Amino acid sequence: MSEQRWKPSVTVAAIIEQDGRFLLVEEETPDGLKLNNPAGHLEAGESLLQGVAREALEETGRHFVPEALLGVYLARMHREADPAADVTYLRFAYRGQVGEPIPGQALDAGIVRTVWMTPDEIRASVAWHRSPMLLRCIEDHLAGRSHPLDAVWAEDALGAGGVA
Repeated sequence: MSEQRWKPSVTVAAIIEQDGRFLLVEEETPDGLKLNNPAGHLEAGESLLQGVAREALEETGRHFVPEALLGVYLARMHREADPAADVTYLRFAYRGQVGEPIPGQALDAGIVRTVWMTPDEIRASVAWHRSPMLLRCIEDHLAGRSHPLDAVWAEDALGAGGVA
């Protein structure tokens, strides 16, 4: 049989709250400008913790220190205009802290800006969310959901010391 096996796209996301506001990114997408948690695809040979720290730095210009696994999310994104763009994402979301913006640190291509928003502002802007996972992660954080960083194991060959 020559059918290609289906695989989800593995992504990582940083959920960052300071003083009652969440750090989001505004990014260019095929559907126009959208809001998202700082997030992106896991790269080959990278642990989940390495990936989320890298993505947060690339998209926010700030160092991110994961403190806990918020949750694991599975979502199918389907665009009516482009059925080939039907993708299922497996997202590992981490809550943590960021430092100050790094002077001169460029943001990833497609990232227009970072923005701090309250939960109510995020709820009121659902039409501009890149995916339903944005709000779900915020709501899970506000509900106090969290798991220890070692809840997901990673092989030492990834350089993660057993913690994904």
